[in-house]
Amino acid sequence: MHPLLLRARAKIRDATKPIGEALVGAVTISLLRTARYFDPIKTADFLGRLTRLIGPLTREQRIGRANLKAAFPEKSPEEIETILTGVWDNLGRVAAEFAHLDHIWEHDPAFPEKSRIEIGPRTHELFAKLRLDEKPALIFATHLGNWELPAVAAVAHGLDAAILFRRPNSASANEIIEKLRAVKMGTLIPAGRDAPLKMAEALRNGQHVAMLVDQYFTNGVEVTFFGRKTKANPTLARLLRQIDCPIHGTRIIRLPNHRFRAELSEEIEPVRDASGQIDVQQTMQAITSVVEGWIREYPDQWLWLHRRWR
Repeated sequence: MHPLLLRARAKIRDATKPIGEALVGAVTISLLRTARYFDPIKTADFLGRLTRLIGPLTREQRIGRANLKAAFPEKSPEEIETILTGVWDNLGRVAAEFAHLDHIWEHDPAFPEKSRIEIGPRTHELFAKLRLDEKPALIFATHLGNWELPAVAAVAHGLDAAILFRRPNSASANEIIEKLRAVKMGTLIPAGRDAPLKMAEALRNGQHVAMLVDQYFTNGVEVTFFGRKTKANPTLARLLRQIDCPIHGTRIIRLPNHRFRAELSEEIEPVRDASGQIDVQQTMQAITSVVEGWIREYPDQWLWLHRRWR
């Protein structure tokens, strides 16, 4: 294509970008506000069906299929498609549940069988230790099950948490999303250049700092994930070099009948080099291996739709 045409196309794209972001923001606000007026379970069922219908028509379907074929070469095409259907269903449900974050957490230790959230005895023990030991900690999570709920769980059970999150491009959408998150999600740290400094400060103040660790990070360290090389965000391991504290993983798995199971992993031992210093790359590999194990258990609940390998 002629250079003049390329420049013209770039100018048009730049000029229309704010319009597109404003449109996305308006749609996001409308959907979130509307969803709050409806029963959360019925809304989750509806959006799950909707994303199962629309998802296969998008380019993300091709990305997800390619990812799954590479990760699970032993699975048949039918099994791959079944997993993809579950991925879209889970995504729709997470979107619906996000609108009800301020009241979705239902767990009563006295009547666990009547609670929407299931928590095992070992997770109760580990969580109590984190809450009572008067130490900071690093918590990692993934886009598995409902990935918004771990932060809600922390605050609901008295854990002083600081959560790293990524703002959407639309300022108007970001405003309503931050309001929803701020209700019961602890201290919110937006991703950006100063995020590591704020996370380190939170740890020094005794808070429990949490972040998602399963997306491709351009300037990250190399790790192996499902047998393929990719890049992982090294922030968590680098923070350990500054503040020595425990590392735990957390996940909230979707169960039948609109229920969830919350789990906290045993403490993950960081890898150290010969001098005793935290080995950032190997520590992130250890965390990535835990994440891979989780996903192998519930492949239909992980977000295969992004380009994790590049």
